[in-house]
Amino acid sequence: MTLISIGNGIRLALATTREHKMRSFLTILGVIIGTGAVIGVGSIIAGLDGAITNLLRSFGPNTIIVLKGRAMGDWTREERRRKPLTLENARAIAERCPSVEHVSPYMFPMSGVQTARYKGNDIYGIQMGGTEEGYAAGGTTMKAGRFFTDFESSHHMPVVTIGEDVQKQLLPNEDPLFKWIEVDGHALQIVGVMNRPAASLPGQDDTRVLVPYFTMRKMYPNLTEHMLIVIASPGMLDKAQDEVRSVLRLERRVPFHDPDNFSISTAEQMIEQFHEVTATVALVMVILSSIGLLVGGIGVMNIMLVSVTERTREIGVRKAVGARRSDIIVQFLTEAVVLTALGGIIGLMLGWTISRAAGLIFPNLPTAVPLWAAVSGVMVSVGVGLFFGIWPAGRAARLDPVEALRYE
Repeated sequence: MTLISIGNGIRLALATTREHKMRSFLTILGVIIGTGAVIGVGSIIAGLDGAITNLLRSFGPNTIIVLKGRAMGDWTREERRRKPLTLENARAIAERCPSVEHVSPYMFPMSGVQTARYKGNDIYGIQMGGTEEGYAAGGTTMKAGRFFTDFESSHHMPVVTIGEDVQKQLLPNEDPLFKWIEVDGHALQIVGVMNRPAASLPGQDDTRVLVPYFTMRKMYPNLTEHMLIVIASPGMLDKAQDEVRSVLRLERRVPFHDPDNFSISTAEQMIEQFHEVTATVALVMVILSSIGLLVGGIGVMNIMLVSVTERTREIGVRKAVGARRSDIIVQFLTEAVVLTALGGIIGLMLGWTISRAAGLIFPNLPTAVPLWAAVSGVMVSVGVGLFFGIWPAGRAARLDPVEALRYE
């Protein structure tokens, strides 16, 4: 086996592919689909992972988020039945946790679609929340105006700070400051417009509409669900978590031997939880795409067996003039690898197309074909050719030259 024989095998394989274009395409269709799925979905997962990682880290390295249920995923029935967090819990943390710099309650509706309106312009599904001035300490920056103050909260003042995309949809050609908008039938005056977070969720606009905490309670007197946003002092994140856990267990009267009836998460912990989700999705992706590769491999093996039958006399002639069994094996293995490598390259192009299409549909999703996905996709397709080409190549090598020459 020499480089010259391999090169000749590649040229022969390409010539055969050109001669039977449709048959070759149908043979490697499964490889194309499997490789394209690996690369396309891999690029989407990589982009999603990067976007959400940046979003969570944009909360700041010292931010702790407290919820009554898990931070990621759907709440269980037991978690939904838990007693909500309260303003008193936030006050207790602020008073009794020396490692905490700020703590803000964040009241939010659990159901319904909230709307905002200005002069006939409507926006549905806004992210409505009521919080305090300390919320902005987590890294919120202002595009225009200011964040509301605790004085405005304590006096139930009808002011609002809106997200960048709310301003673009409701007041695209006007200065938004001090304009009055209607939110679920309540008139509120805009005092500030927030910049979009450092990284937004893919496909999701910045539709935050934040009002002072006590204004929110006045607007929605029946709301009870809270999230607590805790800002730890620099370098004291772990200690602050321990203090917050101890205070909340006392406040919520959790028995010593029972687990917490709330969740405490940092940005890094939420990132780890999300990585676990993406790892599961990636595993499912590999399993599903392997089905396409398996089908493609069987197709390659079948067409190579047909090729052995069609070229029996050629194999007999080669053996008669001195070709060894290894030369025949290399020839047919090379043809199988060339076929599946072509499928891998076309699949790479298909995966890149899927990635680009996802980027156009979701502009905030930074899709890109990761190097590992491109390399692994092509290498796996080559491996499929080697594996499924062994039997046809071995069958060709075992042919008796005399019988092969007599084959019609």
